[in-house]
Amino acid sequence: MLNLPSTRGMEQPSPAAAVRAREAIQSDWRTALPVLAADGVELRELRASDARSLLATLTTEEVARFISPPPTTVEGFEKFIAWTRRQQTEGKYVCFGVVPAGRTDAVGIIQVRALDKEFGLAEWGFAIGSAFWGTGIFQGAARRVVDFAFETLPVHRLEARAVVENGRGNGALQKLGASCEAVLRQSFRRHGVRMDQMLWSIVRSEWVIGEVKPPARVH
Repeated sequence: MLNLPSTRGMEQPSPAAAVRAREAIQSDWRTALPVLAADGVELRELRASDARSLLATLTTEEVARFISPPPTTVEGFEKFIAWTRRQQTEGKYVCFGVVPAGRTDAVGIIQVRALDKEFGLAEWGFAIGSAFWGTGIFQGAARRVVDFAFETLPVHRLEARAVVENGRGNGALQKLGASCEAVLRQSFRRHGVRMDQMLWSIVRSEWVIGEVKPPARVH
């Protein structure tokens, strides 16, 4: 979480100034994402130079089996990266590259996309190279992105969908404190096969005061 400075002795901004400050924050992220740091990992905007490492880490069978088909070439990832920047500029989407300590290239992504015009309702998703599973970098990285969604973006509800058979992904969301609200029957299609997904949510009012509840059991 962000540490807010004391307001003692400081003049309170006028309503107009507060609006201008919020607009400045929003325009800043549209122009360039901040670099977010967590234990053992850094999150930053994707670069064209990340295309080769993302191709190597996100197209393996164990990573790609539960996500929408990723690009299959370096050029495809370069186009994806350019698309993420256009969507960010339009205020519809952000995508952070996951860069482990000691590396300069991204080995995964965490993305947040608007589900409404105000970016109040959003969906997030993630994919990280299997060589980095179990290292602990995901939890720290994910928490920083959720912080960013609730503290910088106007998001008030953050949703995630994970295929029921994706035990690692669902376990990560559960450990993060997301609440499972439903099972969406046959909502994901991969290689002609339809699969059920679990719908997870985190809401700002609980996250920012540290009252994210444990997920309910869904049968």
